[in-house]
Amino acid sequence: MSLANTEAGHAIIQAIRDYFKDDEFRFERCAAKIAEFMLPRIVSLDLTRPIRDGGRDGIGRYQLGDGASAVDVSFALEAKCYSMSSSVGVKELSRLISRLRHRQFGVLVTTSFVHDQAYKEIKEDQHPIIVICASDIVRLLKNAGITTVPDAKAWLAVF
Repeated sequence: MSLANTEAGHAIIQAIRDYFKDDEFRFERCAAKIAEFMLPRIVSLDLTRPIRDGGRDGIGRYQLGDGASAVDVSFALEAKCYSMSSSVGVKELSRLISRLRHRQFGVLVTTSFVHDQAYKEIKEDQHPIIVICASDIVRLLKNAGITTVPDAKAWLAVF
């Protein structure tokens, strides 16, 4: 999974990184909002405490279907506010995968990218993980009308 592929995209991701550089645990709230942009049918998402969180930064419910036939599915959120030169590797993904319960899926939100080997293992082993990397964040923010660094800084102010 890749990094932002434009200069403007890199600048927005760097603004996010800079905003959370002194307290990366605060990025978890931002990651939850980014996950909601990607998965608008999230019906609940509770962030865990920063320490002893059971390897998950959040636990949520996602609605499949509509009306009386709707089913809520549980998911775990993992947030990684990494520099654009550091990838999310096998170790970090293995930790998320090992914390998933039966019939649960995972959502990884990172300001970076997933190392090729880690991504290959997710796909080959068919782990139920949704990866939201830097390029996805830029696209999701753009879809939400956040297209410049000043826009991003204004949006980040709520976190």
